[in-house]
Amino acid sequence: MVKILIVEDQTMLRESLEYLINAQEDMEVVATAEDAADAPALCRELQPDMVMMDVLTKNNSSGITYTAQIRREFPDIKIVVMTGLPDITFAEEARKAGAHSFIDKNVENEHLFYVIRNTMKGLNIYSGHADNHPYAAQFTEKEITVIRMVCETMSREEIAKNLDVSEATIKRIIKSILDKTGFDSISKFAIYAVGKGLIVPEIHSQDN
Repeated sequence: MVKILIVEDQTMLRESLEYLINAQEDMEVVATAEDAADAPALCRELQPDMVMMDVLTKNNSSGITYTAQIRREFPDIKIVVMTGLPDITFAEEARKAGAHSFIDKNVENEHLFYVIRNTMKGLNIYSGHADNHPYAAQFTEKEITVIRMVCETMSREEIAKNLDVSEATIKRIIKSILDKTGFDSISKFAIYAVGKGLIVPEIHSQDN
């Protein structure tokens, strides 16, 4: 069950989202808020799996600013930033703040659920339409983990060690990924995945 916190100042939309999400067997709204400034405290109290964050909320609180704060304090909580505003800079600002996905409030219900489920799997979806990521729904969580590690330039040996499995197992997972996508090498698919925003590699700081 995915526990979700909704941060949205429009009453009708907030209640509609709550109703739609609670109607899904694998999702539950644990709280709602009108002001993004309340989100960090609610995260501390309720430990949700995901925050659905409006770009601009009550009292002119910036959802982008509080997304960055939540990501610093709760790195395991997924954040989907929502907007109904036309400003094209919001998606890039959300990405810089660490949001995992970004959607328009006008998306169809099925795309909303698609974004929630695939963001929880580990994908990053910055799009209004699922067709921009034709492979996303096909992957298992283990396959997504392997794709992410390949995108972070880890070798098969390193991936196997991190996942505590054999290299033969990683080879089978990679073959499954290639069979599903039609690519002839995992490196080529990794380049595609990063270029399309399907995977956003974590940036690891290195000691000097």
